[in-house]
Order: sequence, then structure tokens, then C-alpha cells
Amino acid sequence: MYRQAFRHHSVSATLKDNGFRNSNERLEFLGDSILSTVVAEYLFLKFPYKNEGFLTEMRSKVVSRESLNDLALKMGVDKLVKYDARQFDNPINKRALFGNAFEALIGAIYLDHGYVAAKRFIYRKILSYHIDVDKLETTEKNFKGRLLEWAQRNNRTLDFELLEEIKSGKMKLYKIKLMVDGVEYGIGEDYSKKKAEQIAAEKACELLNIFEVKS
Repeated sequence: MYRQAFRHHSVSATLKDNGFRNSNERLEFLGDSILSTVVAEYLFLKFPYKNEGFLTEMRSKVVSRESLNDLALKMGVDKLVKYDARQFDNPINKRALFGNAFEALIGAIYLDHGYVAAKRFIYRKILSYHIDVDKLETTEKNFKGRLLEWAQRNNRTLDFELLEEIKSGKMKLYKIKLMVDGVEYGIGEDYSKKKAEQIAAEKACELLNIFEVKS
């Protein structure tokens, strides 16, 4: 099961006539749900007087794809994942598969030892060691939202233009260009269209210097 958690579908075998493969995708689905539940409980107890909107935003920051990809690299998951390197010439794509494997690992721990053990792993290895929740609380991630507010206040026009949409297996890589009054201010690439827009917006915020961008 743990071997399966680190086996990408690019090197997995087909086991059923319906195309089912012994990859880590099902474990990833399970691990994602367990991680989200544990983080939600942690935040609920840590911030007893915060509303639902705040808790939802904080959970999104902790379990974001970018955050999980970084965690996977910090914990050495990238050294364990088995995949066909020929299919991953793009570094963004490669980082995503490490984050997915990390979620699959959580799913495997849950199936092997139960919810309490999976929760303990998440607390000890993630929330207590790699995630600074207090710092995340003051970290601004919604660059697109802040840029839109600035544009409305200053009567400026923003356009997010899709430059490329490249299919890679089951995923699509989006390349988004941000135009401010017809001038290019940033390009973002990611396997999430929304994240690609956020990357482009962050670059525009830095170039325009319209507000302090927190990291």
C-alpha cells in the first residue's frame, strides 16, 4: 500500500478491464479528505472566535496545492515517487505529482493505522513542524482580488488572456497573460487556471508597486 502511494499512474499497471490502474490516485483522493478534515478541526480549535469565512480561507492556505508541493519536497517525498520522467519535462507538473503522492501517503497511513494515527502524523509532521499558522494568518494570497479592487478605484482595465492550454495526461497546463490598460504586466503558468491568474496578478502587483505584497 505504501509502495502504491508513491506510484504515479505513468508507471502503474492496468488491473481491470475498465482501465483501473494500481496508481496512487485513489489513495490521493482519500488522503486529501483526511488532511482537509484534520486541518479543519485544528483551525476550529485554534481560533475559537473566528467565523466560517476565516476558517475556510485559512484551511485553503494550509492545504493549497502549492503548500502541499512544497511540503512534499521538504519531507523528501520527491525521492520516493516512481514516475515516467519522460512525461514530466515541465517543473510545475513534476511538483504537482509530488504533492499528490504526499496526500496518497496520508491515505495509506489512514488505511494502515486508522484515523488517530493519520491525525497524529499530520499534527507532528506538518502542523507542528512545517506550517506556521500564525504567519499564514497575515499572508495575503488573493493578489487577483486586491488588483481588481485597485483597478476599480483607479478606473483601470484588467484582462486575463489565455495564451496556451496544454494537455498533459489527465491534466492541463494553463498559461495566462495579464493586461493592464492593454499593457502586459505578468504571465502565470499552472495546472489550475485560477492559480495561473493569481501568479500573473502577483507579478503585476510587484511591477505596479500599488501595495505591499506579503510573502
